[in-house]
Amino acid sequence: MHVALSRRIETDLQEIGDYIAMDNPIRARTFIEELESQMDSIGRNPRGYRLRPDLGPEVRLAAYGRYVILFRIMKDYVLIDRVVHGARDLTRLI
Repeated sequence: MHVALSRRIETDLQEIGDYIAMDNPIRARTFIEELESQMDSIGRNPRGYRLRPDLGPEVRLAAYGRYVILFRIMKDYVLIDRVVHGARDLTRLI
């Protein structure tokens, strides 16, 4: 299934990369690439990820390290809503 990204994703990835880059700029780049790859892979089996009705209707969560990818399955595609650190208050993000 095709994966689409919300407008917020670019900012999320930039903030994650900037934070990691404070200690390790090379790892920041590779970690963002890994997150992007993980987002792409969600489209292969989006229903294999856990539903999170507490976050909104049809919201699902995919964990990657300490980060989570929040997404929804639309009619013909998967919409990635946010990529954030798992320790954040997820109920306020969607």
